[in-house]
Amino acid sequence: MEGMDFPLSRAVVPRLDVLDTAGSTNDELVRGATGADAALWPDLAVIVTDSQTTGRGRLGRSWVSPAGKSLAISVLLRPAARVGSALPVDRFGWFPLLAGLAMTRAVTAVVPSGVSLKWPNDVLIGGKKVCGILSELLPDARGVVIGAGLNVSLGEDDLPVETATSLLLAGVEQPDPDAVLAAYLTELTGLVGNLLAAGGDVGASGLLSAVTERCETIGRPVRVELPSGSPLLGTATAIDQEGRLIVETNTRVTAVAAGDVTHLRY
Repeated sequence: MEGMDFPLSRAVVPRLDVLDTAGSTNDELVRGATGADAALWPDLAVIVTDSQTTGRGRLGRSWVSPAGKSLAISVLLRPAARVGSALPVDRFGWFPLLAGLAMTRAVTAVVPSGVSLKWPNDVLIGGKKVCGILSELLPDARGVVIGAGLNVSLGEDDLPVETATSLLLAGVEQPDPDAVLAAYLTELTGLVGNLLAAGGDVGASGLLSAVTERCETIGRPVRVELPSGSPLLGTATAIDQEGRLIVETNTRVTAVAAGDVTHLRY
């Protein structure tokens, strides 16, 4: 991907910076959005690189891949900057879910079958992870940075774990990073716009049903490692208005706001 300027993606957003390398694109964007030149980083500003050296995943995990074979993408969302928007902060938790849906749709454009969303925001191809998403609230709580790591052209020997995959391994012979990124940004822009237009009402906007329809987790037996370290075994039955996963056992119903989900096969 050396020398790529991402012309298709640049046409979608007001600012897109392509870095040769970065420790973490989320860190870079948070610094820009909160620094002395914060005004230069508008809503939907983007940083992207194909060489991220200290990326982070959910629950503090590291996210590492060989240079030139994946994309690290960070998008700044400043909902208050949009005219007429009044999104409650408690609805910011929907941004990573919408990013997961947006990436699922973008990947489906090049891999037409087997693409799904795993709650809260992993994108799978044939049950294997091709993209993970991590959101970070700005210190002033007036915006969110959404980071996504997409495996583009990793081969079998490049995969960090057996449960990962890439667009190349999924059968895309010559993955076009710019086309996939542009599709992702287009979808994300539209979904966030729908959420804001509905005042954060995910039911009325149709976003709750759209995410639920794409979410492979719903209806499956799952094991959830909760932040406390205790496991929860049950069946994932729904996503609620706050974006939480509803897990039912024989004795109780739990709304899970955060946790590491494993899809079980029994």
